[in-house]
Amino acid sequence: MAARDYPYGAFNFRVEIGSGETMGGFSDVSGLNTEITIAEYRNGNEKENHVRKVPGMHKVGDVTLKRGIIDSKGLWEWIKETRRNGYTTKKEVKIVLRDEAGADVQAWKLRGATPIKYTGPTLAGKGGSDVAMEELVLSAEAIEIE
Repeated sequence: MAARDYPYGAFNFRVEIGSGETMGGFSDVSGLNTEITIAEYRNGNEKENHVRKVPGMHKVGDVTLKRGIIDSKGLWEWIKETRRNGYTTKKEVKIVLRDEAGADVQAWKLRGATPIKYTGPTLAGKGGSDVAMEELVLSAEAIEIE
């Protein structure tokens, strides 16, 4: 198989929450990031007056999922479960990028994900063609690329 020399489109992906369950089609995923903090350290007997940069703690940014409202209450049930049971409701979330043929090419796995914010749709009686969208923000303990 020849190496691909052009980037994949950002429009073909799926989101799996928990045990491979796809909860509807999400239109947007944003916030996939991780950051490593740097601690500055200087030995007292260094000949040069400079600091060393030592990798410290790492953290994962909050991930935002958006989708059109469908006849599924799975996300809301997860929020209710988190309200009642706290940290025991953490799940693994997988975002899978697909190529033009629908084959999986890369996946981001969020470990220890929990919902931290839900935003319902903006409703207006103007009678347009807007889709009722909902937004879920997740906090994760770690991110991995598969």
